[in-house]
Amino acid sequence: MDIRQIQDEIIAEFNLFAQWTDKYEYLIELGKNLPPMNAAHKIEENLIRGCMSQVWLRAELQNGKVAFAADSDAVITKGIIALLIRVLNQQAPRQVAAADLYFIDAIGLREHLSATRANGLRNMVQQIKATGKNFSAAH
Repeated sequence: MDIRQIQDEIIAEFNLFAQWTDKYEYLIELGKNLPPMNAAHKIEENLIRGCMSQVWLRAELQNGKVAFAADSDAVITKGIIALLIRVLNQQAPRQVAAADLYFIDAIGLREHLSATRANGLRNMVQQIKATGKNFSAAH
Protein backbone atom coordinates (compact mmCIF):
# COMPACT_ATOMS: atom_id res chain seq x y z
CA MET A 1 0.00 0.00 0.00
CA ASP A 2 1.34 3.46 -0.78
CA ILE A 3 1.56 6.41 1.60
CA ARG A 4 -1.61 8.12 0.31
CA GLN A 5 -3.68 4.95 0.61
CA ILE A 6 -2.54 4.38 4.19
CA GLN A 7 -3.31 7.98 5.11
CA ASP A 8 -6.77 7.75 3.54
CA GLU A 9 -7.38 4.56 5.53
CA ILE A 10 -6.41 6.34 8.77
CA ILE A 11 -8.67 9.29 7.95
CA ALA A 12 -11.59 6.89 7.37
CA GLU A 13 -10.90 5.14 10.68
CA PHE A 14 -10.82 8.39 12.65
CA ASN A 15 -14.00 9.60 10.93
CA LEU A 16 -15.82 6.68 12.58
CA PHE A 17 -15.53 8.54 15.90
CA ALA A 18 -17.64 11.64 16.53
CA GLN A 19 -15.98 12.71 19.77
CA TRP A 20 -12.32 13.47 20.38
CA THR A 21 -12.39 11.47 23.58
CA ASP A 22 -13.09 8.40 21.43
CA LYS A 23 -10.33 9.39 19.01
CA TYR A 24 -7.88 9.68 21.92
CA GLU A 25 -8.92 6.21 23.10
CA TYR A 26 -8.28 4.88 19.59
CA LEU A 27 -4.90 6.61 19.51
CA ILE A 28 -3.99 4.99 22.84
CA GLU A 29 -5.07 1.61 21.47
CA LEU A 30 -2.85 2.09 18.40
CA GLY A 31 0.06 2.81 20.72
CA LYS A 32 -0.63 -0.33 22.73
CA ASN A 33 -0.53 -2.35 19.49
CA LEU A 34 2.83 -0.90 18.40
CA PRO A 35 5.31 -3.77 18.23
CA PRO A 36 7.69 -3.62 21.20
CA MET A 37 11.01 -1.96 20.58
CA ASN A 38 14.12 -3.85 21.56
CA ALA A 39 15.32 -2.40 24.87
CA ALA A 40 18.87 -2.30 23.48
CA HIS A 41 17.66 0.33 20.96
CA LYS A 42 16.25 2.65 23.62
CA ILE A 43 19.44 4.65 23.68
CA GLU A 44 20.31 8.33 23.62
CA GLU A 45 21.05 8.42 19.88
CA ASN A 46 17.52 7.13 19.12
CA LEU A 47 15.75 9.71 21.30
CA ILE A 48 13.77 12.37 19.45
CA ARG A 49 14.77 15.78 20.76
CA GLY A 50 12.15 18.33 21.71
CA CYS A 51 9.47 15.93 22.87
CA MET A 52 8.01 16.37 26.35
CA SER A 53 7.94 12.61 26.84
CA GLN A 54 10.64 10.18 25.79
CA VAL A 55 10.26 8.96 22.22
CA TRP A 56 12.72 6.56 20.64
CA LEU A 57 12.91 6.05 16.89
CA ARG A 58 15.16 3.60 15.13
CA ALA A 59 15.34 3.11 11.39
CA GLU A 60 17.25 0.79 9.13
CA LEU A 61 17.26 0.14 5.43
CA GLN A 62 15.91 -3.29 4.48
CA ASN A 63 15.70 -4.23 0.81
CA GLY A 64 15.58 -0.59 -0.24
CA LYS A 65 12.78 0.29 2.21
CA VAL A 66 12.95 2.09 5.54
CA ALA A 67 12.01 -0.11 8.50
CA PHE A 68 11.07 1.87 11.62
CA ALA A 69 10.79 0.81 15.22
CA ALA A 70 9.63 3.20 17.94
CA ASP A 71 8.43 3.50 21.49
CA SER A 72 7.43 6.15 23.99
CA ASP A 73 6.89 6.35 27.70
CA ALA A 74 3.59 8.26 27.20
CA VAL A 75 0.48 6.54 25.84
CA ILE A 76 -0.79 9.37 23.57
CA THR A 77 2.70 9.98 22.19
CA LYS A 78 3.13 6.27 21.56
CA GLY A 79 -0.12 6.34 19.57
CA ILE A 80 1.11 9.30 17.53
CA ILE A 81 4.41 7.64 16.65
CA ALA A 82 2.49 4.44 15.86
CA LEU A 83 0.42 6.38 13.30
CA LEU A 84 3.51 7.93 11.72
CA ILE A 85 5.22 4.55 11.48
CA ARG A 86 2.08 2.97 10.02
CA VAL A 87 2.15 5.53 7.20
CA LEU A 88 5.89 5.52 6.49
CA ASN A 89 7.18 2.07 7.46
CA GLN A 90 8.45 -0.07 4.58
CA GLN A 91 8.43 2.84 2.13
CA ALA A 92 11.32 3.94 -0.07
CA PRO A 93 13.62 6.54 1.54
CA ARG A 94 12.74 9.22 -1.04
CA GLN A 95 9.04 8.69 -0.38
CA VAL A 96 9.59 8.99 3.37
CA ALA A 97 11.58 12.21 2.92
CA ALA A 98 9.01 13.78 0.58
CA ALA A 99 5.81 12.52 2.21
CA ASP A 100 2.95 15.01 2.54
CA LEU A 101 1.46 13.86 5.82
CA TYR A 102 -1.95 15.40 5.22
CA PHE A 103 -3.71 12.91 7.49
CA ILE A 104 -2.44 14.78 10.59
CA ASP A 105 -4.62 17.81 9.84
CA ALA A 106 -7.38 15.81 8.15
CA ILE A 107 -8.09 13.90 11.38
CA GLY A 108 -7.69 17.07 13.46
CA LEU A 109 -4.76 15.69 15.41
CA ARG A 110 -2.59 18.79 15.51
CA GLU A 111 -5.42 21.03 16.71
CA HIS A 112 -6.33 18.62 19.53
CA LEU A 113 -2.83 18.36 20.97
CA SER A 114 -1.33 20.55 23.66
CA ALA A 115 1.34 22.97 22.46
CA THR A 116 4.10 20.73 23.82
CA ARG A 117 2.66 17.60 22.18
CA ALA A 118 2.18 19.46 18.88
CA ASN A 119 5.84 20.50 19.08
CA GLY A 120 6.78 16.87 19.75
CA LEU A 121 4.73 15.77 16.73
CA ARG A 122 6.59 18.27 14.54
CA ASN A 123 9.93 16.96 15.85
CA MET A 124 8.88 13.34 15.20
CA VAL A 125 7.90 14.19 11.61
CA GLN A 126 11.14 16.12 11.04
CA GLN A 127 13.29 13.26 12.34
CA ILE A 128 11.44 10.64 10.29
CA LYS A 129 11.74 12.72 7.11
CA ALA A 130 15.42 13.43 7.84
CA THR A 131 15.96 9.68 8.15
CA GLY A 132 14.44 9.16 4.72
CA LYS A 133 16.60 11.94 3.30
CA ASN A 134 19.76 10.51 4.87
CA PHE A 135 19.05 7.01 3.51
CA SER A 136 18.34 8.52 0.05
CA ALA A 137 21.64 10.38 0.07
CA ALA A 138 23.55 7.29 1.17
CA HIS A 139 22.17 5.07 -1.58
